[in-house]
Amino acid sequence: MIERRSLRPLIVMVLMLVAASLAMAAKPRTRVADSGPRTNLETLIPTKLGDWSVDESIVPVQAAPDTRAALARIYSQTLARTYINSKGDRVMLSVAYGGDQSDAMQVHKPEICYPAQGFSVVSILTTYLATQFGQLPVKRLVAVHGARVEPITYWITVGDRVARTGWEQKIAQLRYGLTGKIPDGLLFRVSSIDRDEARAYEIQSEFVRSVLSSLTASDRARLVGTFGA
Repeated sequence: MIERRSLRPLIVMVLMLVAASLAMAAKPRTRVADSGPRTNLETLIPTKLGDWSVDESIVPVQAAPDTRAALARIYSQTLARTYINSKGDRVMLSVAYGGDQSDAMQVHKPEICYPAQGFSVVSILTTYLATQFGQLPVKRLVAVHGARVEPITYWITVGDRVARTGWEQKIAQLRYGLTGKIPDGLLFRVSSIDRDEARAYEIQSEFVRSVLSSLTASDRARLVGTFGA
């Protein structure tokens, strides 16, 4: 008869093998980005948005080569433009899209990347932006670098949901993971140079509403998911 004590290592080994097998079986393998229409940021967001149009006098600043290389590993596409309206208000737009939003390919949050560029983040607010399609969940922060004060509004989508916090992103990833899918993701950020924080956010809200109203329903869903459903 085999002693109970000698069975323990065997039982532990069997349990470990079973756990490893289940983990491999549950590991997401299908990328959502490969099963639907391809996202093209250049054509997705028009250069003319109601009263807003691209300011051709502003040349986007190119990131350093090492930064561009790091972004290329995280995102499959990026878009940077500056828009201006008839009143002379300017809004800087930055959009980044990644076809794989697993843990290894998380979108880069402004509260992380701005301090990495020497900014101080002096406030962060989780709130909603009122649009004609519903209350859009967003994050707002103010980044300061010397005399430059830059209020920022942004949101992140994981698959078809807006996820403002790390916890919400994890839940969205898990929801897809349980179906064997790897979600894509997008970061949409607008900012402006303005010491008047309230005014900056109102202008940014006006711009976002112009963006959403200029898109078809399917294109709008690429940017904001199903928040208004």
